[in-house]
Amino acid sequence: MIDTRLLSGKDVSQAVYTTLDPRIQSLKQTGIVPSLAVILVGDDAPSKVYVKSKSRQFAKMGLKSETIPLPEATSEAGLISFIDELNQDSSFHGILVQLPLPAQIRSEKVIRAISPEKDVDGFHPENLGLLTSGQPRFIPCTPKGILKIISHYKINPSGKHVVVLGRSNIVGRPMSILLSSKNENGNGTVTLCHSSTPDIKTFSRQADILIVALGVPKLITKTFVKKGAVIIDVGIHRIPNNSEKGYEIVGDVDRKSIEGKVSAITPVPGGVGPMTIAMLVENTVEAAEIQST
Repeated sequence: MIDTRLLSGKDVSQAVYTTLDPRIQSLKQTGIVPSLAVILVGDDAPSKVYVKSKSRQFAKMGLKSETIPLPEATSEAGLISFIDELNQDSSFHGILVQLPLPAQIRSEKVIRAISPEKDVDGFHPENLGLLTSGQPRFIPCTPKGILKIISHYKINPSGKHVVVLGRSNIVGRPMSILLSSKNENGNGTVTLCHSSTPDIKTFSRQADILIVALGVPKLITKTFVKKGAVIIDVGIHRIPNNSEKGYEIVGDVDRKSIEGKVSAITPVPGGVGPMTIAMLVENTVEAAEIQST
């Protein structure tokens, strides 16, 4: 039985906020308050909760975050026109459009409409291209947060077999690029698996570091992992149960199943989630710094 270490994103995020504070104060001394515009289209309940968490953290740091709600029926053209107004508004350093969007709006068109210099989510094709070429402007928040966790806990991917489950442009694909890149938090040998991979277990069992972003509750059990592996669980799901709350929050990994077999794991909640918000704050501060020069 291995003593499985919990990789607390809450602890790492607090360390990030501590290092950001002098940078924020330096900007404020020149009259600049890092500012984020958040566009929320429709009434998706999880999106509302997530946006509220972001706004709360920005306020706590003395930063500006304005949430702009738009009706569910907003047209694609109308949303893009509004984004263009924000692109021209120098009072906002970052623009975030909360996903998912209603069916009539193509997210890829919306992401392209955001100015790359204000794309603090790091999803614009220009920013993804810069990341791929090893010259990132803004790293997508969740992958960047995972890198911070790995670095904080002195987990070195160099020479390790890293397996990433999930190929989205939000997590899986940029994660695979970052961890295979030639830098202090990279140099791993990366395998990227997805929904069409015939036998994911074949690959996940080889992983020294396993990053799980498949969106399926408790899919990964002890039969998917090798002894001593490090597990990063990106998933978060609300599952109904008979508790007082009426639900439990779980990840893509069945943590109880694999504790004692793996060397370290991020908890859900309290793992990757807090880091995603911390990296949004950091990217917004970086955007303000870039735009002030």
